[in-house]
Amino acid sequence: MDLKKYLKEKCQLVDDSLDKFLPKEDELPFSIHKAMRYSIFAGGKRVRPILMLAACEAAGGNSEGAMTAACAMEMIHTYSLIHDDLPAMDNDDFRRGKPTNHKVFGEAVAILAGDALLTEAFILLSSLEACPSIDPLMRLKVVSEISRCAGSRGMIGGQAVDMESEGKPEIDFATVQYIHTHKTGALIKASVRAGALLGGADKKSEAALVKYGEAVGLAFQIADDILDIEGTTEEIGKDAGSDQERGKATYPAAIGIAESRRRAAELVDVALDALSCFGEKADPLREIAKYIVKRKS
Repeated sequence: MDLKKYLKEKCQLVDDSLDKFLPKEDELPFSIHKAMRYSIFAGGKRVRPILMLAACEAAGGNSEGAMTAACAMEMIHTYSLIHDDLPAMDNDDFRRGKPTNHKVFGEAVAILAGDALLTEAFILLSSLEACPSIDPLMRLKVVSEISRCAGSRGMIGGQAVDMESEGKPEIDFATVQYIHTHKTGALIKASVRAGALLGGADKKSEAALVKYGEAVGLAFQIADDILDIEGTTEEIGKDAGSDQERGKATYPAAIGIAESRRRAAELVDVALDALSCFGEKADPLREIAKYIVKRKS
């Protein structure tokens, strides 16, 4: 399959839907809505929503039915990036090659824009009007999955341990693993599982897709760790080498680049093996898994 074409088409569908669901810039409060849209449309790859749509398709569903949840996931992811870039956390000046939200709008507006995106995501997830075809019980399952993976037992937990570990001379591998599987892996797994649920997957198919999501989520973060060392600022859209400068707990710092690359490739094999019970409808998921460790940005 033509992965580049697939990603471009899905990205455009997600962008069109996000534009429809988000408050417009000319709606009060202007500053918050402008800041929300600034970060949402700053050039993201839409990995999480596309994984959700692809998982839905692999399970035999229609990806249109998963679009509202996919957009909600992107809002949650973007809120996390806005807050992650703040001076109180990573204090980054650039994201996706553009000035970070707080550099453009100030810290107060950036915090509120992130809060608003998180809240807007759950307005969308719970909206009967946005997607009336979703069964109410299924909607609850999806909301529960996404909430758990975004909270203190998921992404926020990973971020907290990441900050607490920064600059420490020796971080054990178990801590690095916890950070990666929670800070990045949790939302990716949730994206895949939500797509499986919305696609009507049976228990066996759902379990297989969750296994895929767990492997791909961890591989994605390991690839990011490697890119921070080997990529350029232009390629990754932020200051290259910043993880090393801050003493971040990363895979290369814990086990070296060569072993990190080997483990990322191993995780891709795990992800592909998990899809062995699926036919060609899962080809986008297969190609995305391979792309994740080969990407340069």
